[in-house]
Amino acid sequence: MARILILSTAADVLGDTGNPTGVWYEELASPYYAFLDAGHDVTLVTLGGRPVPIDPNSDVTGEDAPASVTRFRADAVATALLKAPDSLEDQDVTLYDALYIPGGHGAMFDLAESALAAKAIGTAWDGGKIVASVCHGPAAFKMVVDSNGDPIVKGRKVTAFTNSEEEAVGLTETVPFLLETTLRTLGANFDGVDDWHPYVVADGRLVTGQNPASSEAAAQKVLELL
Repeated sequence: MARILILSTAADVLGDTGNPTGVWYEELASPYYAFLDAGHDVTLVTLGGRPVPIDPNSDVTGEDAPASVTRFRADAVATALLKAPDSLEDQDVTLYDALYIPGGHGAMFDLAESALAAKAIGTAWDGGKIVASVCHGPAAFKMVVDSNGDPIVKGRKVTAFTNSEEEAVGLTETVPFLLETTLRTLGANFDGVDDWHPYVVADGRLVTGQNPASSEAAAQKVLELL
């Protein structure tokens, strides 16, 4: 059994717009169950142990809902975690085998700007752990450097929510930075496919997925590496 740490955003507002945001439900639910169903131990954390907000645009029901979201919503244990996740500050990331960061626009407003999150991710990376993220989750890599002081994405093939996808959802002028552009500036070898198509890249221990549709495949790649 491996130990997997899921680091979620706790940001619930899109900057100064007043509009709600948070984690994208599928990007949390699909890996959560993929890891649990494979027999692994999963711990959910946020900065300060703040509650995990669900982006209302991802809180879909009925036939349009991903199976993992429907399952999560009906799971009392899982939903309780949203209200009271553990605190990243209380965790020793070296005790985990993998660190997974789901997306949702919220990550761009708290994880991307957190020195504490950057240090934790860098420590996991330098400790030989698997580091994985999907969609806007790689925003958390913005300030992460390795033991040599280089960005962990430098020279590595990665993907994330593309500029094209950001334009398609009409938030290019709302987000604090364009994720694809920032990753390229950090020296990443950014790669992407057509909007909304599932796409996952694994460069060694670094696993990234482009968008919500990539959540399940990213989780499976983590399981393969474990």
